[in-house]
Amino acid sequence: MAHVPAELSRSWLLVSGRRADQFDTASRSRADQVVLDIEDAVDPQHKAEARADVLRWLQDGAAWVRINDRASAFWGDDVDGLAGLPGLEGVVLAKTESAEQVTETFERLGGSTPVVALVESALGIEEAVPIARARGAFRLAFGSGDYRRDTGTSADDLAMAYPRSRLVVASRIGDLPGPIDGPTVGSSHPILREQATTAVSLGMTGKLCLEPDQLSVINETISPTPSDVEWARSFLADFAERGGVIRDGSDLPRLGRARRIEHLASAFGIGPA
Repeated sequence: MAHVPAELSRSWLLVSGRRADQFDTASRSRADQVVLDIEDAVDPQHKAEARADVLRWLQDGAAWVRINDRASAFWGDDVDGLAGLPGLEGVVLAKTESAEQVTETFERLGGSTPVVALVESALGIEEAVPIARARGAFRLAFGSGDYRRDTGTSADDLAMAYPRSRLVVASRIGDLPGPIDGPTVGSSHPILREQATTAVSLGMTGKLCLEPDQLSVINETISPTPSDVEWARSFLADFAERGGVIRDGSDLPRLGRARRIEHLASAFGIGPA
């Protein structure tokens, strides 16, 4: 399977830092990106052990790492241990609530490691635009479970539309790729497909996932369909044949959509129907 660049990646597979036996398997999975989790997936008394396992694996393997939030006692050891590791693709900063937290993490890691800001609270949603504009910010992600816990919001689509849309708008203002949606808990593929479809309809372009068997559903749902690809390539061919002449007000929006579909189809290896 072709490597999908992180700015376009659809599926972000979270793997507990306590499960070093699963790191190799995850890296061979259909995940666009693997995220080794040394934050919520690890009990505080096992943080040091999990961090050591992750650092050891990254000597030869490659993955993202979800690190502890800036306000925690573990953040400093996380970033100092990870800085300069050859296999570190980037970090997912838990519970991001300010632009300063992103930039400080970015600079402490050496000033070249991308930071996905995981927004998980009412304050984080309110500060989404400054966070998206922060130096070092690569993409935004939605910590939907902690957001619901913080705000008392239900999990239904209407209740979750505002924070998702807020992250989409902030990403656009910050000139970032579309944000990454939170995970779907449970084993129902129809529910997973429905929730991923809703996230895409709001403008999100990736999704955190908890189990390898969710990956194929997420990748398929977030990708252009073969019929979309067929339409895009047909439109672009017709546009080229007429010399790139704009005929009416609908041409420019359709041209933009067709070019985006073609770009994604090429990145994901999708052909026409």
